[in-house]
Amino acid sequence: MNKRLYRQSWLWLSLLAMSLLATGIIRGTVDHWIETTELPSILRDVSTEVRDRDGALLRVYTVEDGRWRMAVTPDAVDPTYVDMLIAYEDKRFYDHNGVDPVAILRSFGQALWHGKLVSGGSTLTMQVARLLENSGTGRLSGKLRQIRVALALERQLTKTQILQLYLEHAPFGGNLEGARAASYAWFAKDPKRLTPAEAALLVALPQAPEARRPDTSQDTSQKARERVLARAEEAGVISQSDMRTALTEPLPKIRRAFPSIAPHLADRAIRDDPILKRHDLTLLKSLQVSTEALAQRAVRDLPEGVSIAIVVADHTSGEILTSVGSADYSAAGARQGYVDMTQAYRSPGSTLKPLIYGMAFDRGLAHPQTLIADKPVSFGSYAPQNFDGVFRGELTVTDALRRSLNIPVVLLLDALGPAHFIEALRMSGVATKLPGDKPGLAIGLGGIGITPEGLTQLFAMIARHGGARPLHWRKDNSSEGSAKVLSRSAAWQVGDILSGLAPPRGFQSRRLAYKTGTSYGHRDAWAVGFDGLHVATVWIGRPDGTPVPGAFGGDLAAPVLFEVFQRIKPEQDDLPPPPPETLILSTAQLPKPLRRFVGRSGYFETTPNAPKLTFPPDGATLVLEDNILTVKLRDGVGPFTWLANGTPVKTGERRRETQINGLSDGYSKLSVVDANGQSASVTVWID
Repeated sequence: MNKRLYRQSWLWLSLLAMSLLATGIIRGTVDHWIETTELPSILRDVSTEVRDRDGALLRVYTVEDGRWRMAVTPDAVDPTYVDMLIAYEDKRFYDHNGVDPVAILRSFGQALWHGKLVSGGSTLTMQVARLLENSGTGRLSGKLRQIRVALALERQLTKTQILQLYLEHAPFGGNLEGARAASYAWFAKDPKRLTPAEAALLVALPQAPEARRPDTSQDTSQKARERVLARAEEAGVISQSDMRTALTEPLPKIRRAFPSIAPHLADRAIRDDPILKRHDLTLLKSLQVSTEALAQRAVRDLPEGVSIAIVVADHTSGEILTSVGSADYSAAGARQGYVDMTQAYRSPGSTLKPLIYGMAFDRGLAHPQTLIADKPVSFGSYAPQNFDGVFRGELTVTDALRRSLNIPVVLLLDALGPAHFIEALRMSGVATKLPGDKPGLAIGLGGIGITPEGLTQLFAMIARHGGARPLHWRKDNSSEGSAKVLSRSAAWQVGDILSGLAPPRGFQSRRLAYKTGTSYGHRDAWAVGFDGLHVATVWIGRPDGTPVPGAFGGDLAAPVLFEVFQRIKPEQDDLPPPPPETLILSTAQLPKPLRRFVGRSGYFETTPNAPKLTFPPDGATLVLEDNILTVKLRDGVGPFTWLANGTPVKTGERRRETQINGLSDGYSKLSVVDANGQSASVTVWID
């Protein structure tokens, strides 16, 4: 007998003696030894998981030491895998008390017969003891310690609990620990449903996790799997037919990446409750994956640094179904993919106009068929302009909203009062950021900060017949409606007008109530809409707020919005019919006060030749490139003198579009004086 075998023989004889002591031959002498065992901690940290509404895994995080160790219970893995594991590693697992004298004796006999150690005598409980203490197995002292811990574990834990510890801590190569982490890494799926071949590989890996990794050692991995399958067939765990099929199944060649779906919202959930190990969200995984792919495709051909945000919700329940914070979470540089743009405050452009019209309907200021003037108008120094600079004269409120004209909606906002509009946003559950302390008329045209999620909240209120219900993304955080912002009829009228808009080019007509918007300087392109069940918002722009020349909500965001609704379901949910109290009349049939709108304090210009600033609008928030501001005016007689905060910055200027530089952050008052001494001014916020 060689020296090494001699040592091994004495090792196993000693282990056999100790196991016999533990099984009762000399029980009284070892009870105290077992009872006084200092056990290692069994409370190991496990990976935090984020799941969708149906329990599907969206994202998983490593534990502090960078290992993937996912929580799992025996009933959460394939029964065939558990049966294979016990048949191969410890067939008397449910009968012994931590050590198996029969297995130790067999190992000793095989070692004598073959002249080398053929099989180990460790039970699953002993392996758990070794894993918890991260101890070796080659020395007698190490084996004795494992036996002692195993015997103590068996007295304090159930077999199911011990099996769970093995399933969570067994090594599977690299930084993989536990059957669930291994199943996701090698098979890209949960271990609840494994093929016999997959189960056999997971049984074989922990014995030599690095040597048997299928991505680096296919031959070794294949042979190890074959041995497990043969033992499983011999034990009756699988049939001979199943074994033949399993032997032909290819091994995985690569280690798969763990799911990283909805990464921004997953991070948000962790920040919201960093202690919780499982976060169940309202998201729908299939729709989230599809929408993330759409977001990537939508910005693929856009200029560098352009990002996107998409939010989809069920407006009847308030559940957020999709939340895409950027096109690529890992994108570095100008795209800043790590920034969750669903939470970024941006200028909403024209997308707030529907709320103003709905409030006007409720307060008896207008009706969809009321005539309203689209002509030059000023409110003190503020003279709003339409986006294209064209005036269309008198037209119905319906046409004004569908064409997204600026002057009619500012007339209505002036009659309502900006403070009342801000209060309606607050009642809708929408958080906002104002450029100053006091809201001005420019807020109706986008002179306010709002997030894509907030805009979704607003349109969900309109879709819910004017009743606000906070959107939520945690599955257990459902909420009821909290405020009535618009009447049923006013909300329906707004939706009916918006559903009459033509769809983007290339899309079939569908009754989708939607609105587009473009912020000052082409910094933000928006589209938001709803049908009978869902509401969605699309934002496209640069995270740093710099312009995207030529970007319009109707061209960029609206097609993406329509694609989102196609991905929600092929057939949309119809918008509701009008409530019985809705007044559906032509202009001529309306009560006389409703036939034409007359503004409260806006007055049509009496000095048509006076200069008027067309850009920037009064109250706008501006982000400047190279500290240069482009200003535009119409009318007036040149040459013009430009002043910034009362100080002349350009004189003798004959062009109606010029550039001013040197403005400091904060409020600035810009003025222009023409050759006849007539002037115009606006106040803006430089960010």
